[in-house]
Amino acid sequence: MTDAPSYGFDTLQIHAGARPDPATGARQTPIYQTTAYVFRDADHAAALFNLQEVGYIYSRLTNPTVAVLQERIATLEGGVGAVCCSSGHAAQLMALFPLMAPGRNVVVSTRLYGGSITQFSQTIKRFGWSAKFVDFDDTAAIAAAIDDDTRAVFCESVANPGGVVTDIPAVAKVASDAGLPLIVDNTSATPYLCNPIALGATLVVHSMTKYLTGNGTVTGGVVVDSGNFDWSASDKFPSLSQPEPAYHGLKFHETFGPLAFTFHGIAVGLRDLGMTLNPQAAHYTLMGIETLSLRMERHCQNAQTIAEWLEADDRIEKVTYAGLPSSPYHERAKALFPKGTGGLFTVALKGGYDACVELVGKLELFSHVANLGDTRSLIIHPASTTHRQLTEEQQIAAGAGPNIVRISIGIENAEDLIRDLDQALPR
Repeated sequence: MTDAPSYGFDTLQIHAGARPDPATGARQTPIYQTTAYVFRDADHAAALFNLQEVGYIYSRLTNPTVAVLQERIATLEGGVGAVCCSSGHAAQLMALFPLMAPGRNVVVSTRLYGGSITQFSQTIKRFGWSAKFVDFDDTAAIAAAIDDDTRAVFCESVANPGGVVTDIPAVAKVASDAGLPLIVDNTSATPYLCNPIALGATLVVHSMTKYLTGNGTVTGGVVVDSGNFDWSASDKFPSLSQPEPAYHGLKFHETFGPLAFTFHGIAVGLRDLGMTLNPQAAHYTLMGIETLSLRMERHCQNAQTIAEWLEADDRIEKVTYAGLPSSPYHERAKALFPKGTGGLFTVALKGGYDACVELVGKLELFSHVANLGDTRSLIIHPASTTHRQLTEEQQIAAGAGPNIVRISIGIENAEDLIRDLDQALPR
């Protein structure tokens, strides 16, 4: 496609990155289920391995089906490039890998998915990295947490599970003032509802498993590069600004400019970490993205209707949906996410832990699963599942206390979902 910026979102989610297959004319992107690719000759092979020519070598690095997906997501997010990988957690490691080193830290929001909190608080220590957890509503606290060893700032656009809306422009200013990249997990909002790059983010990550695919069939992750960060402005990011021994001293930022992070993610990240997305998973995600805007509109519409009903019910203590006027994030959500804040929120039950367990057990349409962003409505009790590894203090800080269930509203008939909730809520 040419002049891509002139096309609307609904058009780009179908066409961006895709062209009829040159060999067969196939209109849908084929699944290139192959491990390796034949080189034209020895010089062609050498040029590919030297990063002097873009092409396909081995599917751990690049694959034509995955390449279409990368271009489509980068286009929708307003980035210059993207690297797909095997899961959302893989994407977070891929985003940090070129930035970090032993002894370095990342400043992260306290309001994150439970698995992300565990990854940042425990697992990254094995690399010699560390994380500082801060309330991102307090920009002064973010600035105070940044020190000489900080290499990135990380948050979610709409936090899982509580639906908290992050003031991305304010956080981006803090990161920019410190000469640091801001990484935003945009899984819960999707590029249809939020464009973190336009709001100041350097990198955007997704668990494509969720809304982008939308059908609960595959896992996948992606890192989108804004192309806006000057990796050579300081000596903090040698992987991107200094000579790379594995490529005969090539400097990624000097050589590839705005695409430095993307090329490093493929040529070093996927090469050595090997967190590859398989082409069949890429195909499913491409098909899901074709209906992203339509699904997100219904997710938001249903979530608003159901959140309003729940808030008015005597059995409910609190609903965290930012679409409600009672939410402390309502005005911020209207300003930053005018199309809506998605289909994810939490509900605090007056009956506490036991009431949550009873609700989950009695629901019929809602599926009790550890996932979100499906066309189907889903529910989970985070304190006993996704956030189980955390202390109760951490659970409460993350918006996942013992009396809370997380609800991912699907695209079914809203009245049917309300009837299901009504019959299952303890009386």
